[in-house]
Parts: sequence; C-alpha cells; structure tokens
Amino acid sequence: MTSPTPDALLGPADIRELAAALGVRPTKQRGQNFVIDANTVRRIVRTAGVRPDDVVVEVGPGLGSLTLALLEAADRVTTVEIDDVLAAALPATVAARMPERAGRFALVHSDAMRVTELPGPAPTALVANLPYNVAVPVLLHMLETFPSIERTLVMVQAEVADRLAAPPGSKVYGVPSVKANWYAEVKRAGAIGRRVFWPAPNVDSGLVSLVRRDEPLKTTATRREVFAVVDAAFAQRRKTLRAALAGWAGSAAAAEAALVAAGVSPQARGESLTVEEFARIAEHKGQAEPEERRGPRGQREPKQREPEQSPEEPVA
Repeated sequence: MTSPTPDALLGPADIRELAAALGVRPTKQRGQNFVIDANTVRRIVRTAGVRPDDVVVEVGPGLGSLTLALLEAADRVTTVEIDDVLAAALPATVAARMPERAGRFALVHSDAMRVTELPGPAPTALVANLPYNVAVPVLLHMLETFPSIERTLVMVQAEVADRLAAPPGSKVYGVPSVKANWYAEVKRAGAIGRRVFWPAPNVDSGLVSLVRRDEPLKTTATRREVFAVVDAAFAQRRKTLRAALAGWAGSAAAAEAALVAAGVSPQARGESLTVEEFARIAEHKGQAEPEERRGPRGQREPKQREPEQSPEEPVA
C-alpha cells in the first residue's frame, strides 16, 4: 500500500476553505458538525481498530475529514452522504488529497435510512461521526441491513453514547440500549471534546464501540417481535411490565401470562431486563390467560389496581 502524503488530512483552515468554496454552512437540521482536527480522526480510526483488509462504510462524511483518515488505514471506504453539495464535492477532495487511494473510495448519494445495498465488497466495519438527530435509527438500520459489519465505532452525542452502552438497571438504560445489544456487545470507547468540531456543538460527544455477536441471539422470536416488546415496555417505563405490556399482549392478564411463562416477574420494569429476557417474553406471547383468582369461598377477588405513575419521560 502506498503511504499517503503527510498533509493529506484536513485541518481547520482546509475545512473552512473547502466550506467557503462550496458555499457550505453546517446546518442544525441535519445535525452537521464537521471535525477539524486531524489527530482526532486518526484517534477514531485507531480506536475503531481499522485493519488494512477492512472494507469500511462511513455515514455522513461531510467534507471528508474522517474519510481521508479511514483511507489511510483501510482497504476500501464507501461513504453515504445525503447532502447534494457535499456528495458532489467529496470525490474531488479525495482525488486531490489522496490520489493514490482514490480508486479505493466510493460514494453513495442517499439517505442512509434508505440504503439497502452498497457497491463493491460487503462492508466489514462501520465508522462514522453520526448526525446527532438521527444517530440511533441510522446505527440500527445499518446493523440490520448489513450483517457483514463485524465492528462499529460511532461518534455520537455523549448522552446518546451513555444510553447505547447502558447496562440493565441503569437510569439511562432504554430502547437504544436493548436494540443495540440485540446485534452486538456495546461499550463506551472514549470522549470527544467540543473544540474539535466546527461549529462547536453545545453538547459533548462520545465514542461507542459495537462488536457484533459471534452468534445471533438464540430465540424463536423474530427481531420485529422482540423489538415490539421492547418498544411497549419503555413506552410506559414507570409502569410494571404487567401494565406496560397490556396493549402489546391484548390485556394485562395476557401480559402476566406471557411474563410468568418467560420467567419474568410481572411486577418488574423494562429497565431491569436483558435483551435475552425480552426475547423470552416475545416467545410466549399468546399464552393462555390465567384463571381468575378466587377467594377461599369461591368469590372473585377484586382486581389489583396499578399504583399511579408519574408522567413518562421521553425515550430516545
């Protein structure tokens, strides 16, 4: 592999010069914050463990800071960019700054959420500075659509990074945590300061590492079935699962039957469950409803009321 020139990566002056030439201003609508520090992008590539034989897919390459660093280390890099101006300019930037690697670069001009195939060999790694406003759905879509992706490193808002990597029982454990864990082992992989971005965001950023499971989760339920339970459980996360899953199961009694069959307490809450437990619940949807409990003389016992709950917090 021919080594790129030492000044191939983009610095702050390069980024601003490129943006000015293109008439580009980062937009909040698309969550754009461009990395302007070469040391930071090299650190991301190093933390991602990118190998010389890797085929890397990058979502939201922007002006190409991370793209160039990935091309230094990987065999091939495919980028997915939705912005018309940025998508049109990136191939020229790669050709100008790293001509010896330009043949190893490809660009897909599309919304990442609509991408179902990529040119060239199947990707083995996903490395991206994900736009804050769509980070979780894009990440989950890519992991679902491209099972060949073995390793992922994404830079996201620190709060989102915490949620993705949170263990069961954590206050921030929720839908992103469980769904990411369906695909991979997830952990925090570092923090990124605000000053390496232009414009500097109002929030801190974090790196999240996801290593795909060697074997898919063992369950007879489908991903959609398991995710339906997860969504229902956290839509009303302050309620017990018996109440939160009533709509999903058809009734509170049916939810209780499924929970008991799965070995999960009906009084538990979603934030305490592992992805494996959610899968077991999905497997037991449709269990026969338990017979109504009766008192010692055969009279029906009054139904127990759920304790009143405080308003639900939004879930990412």
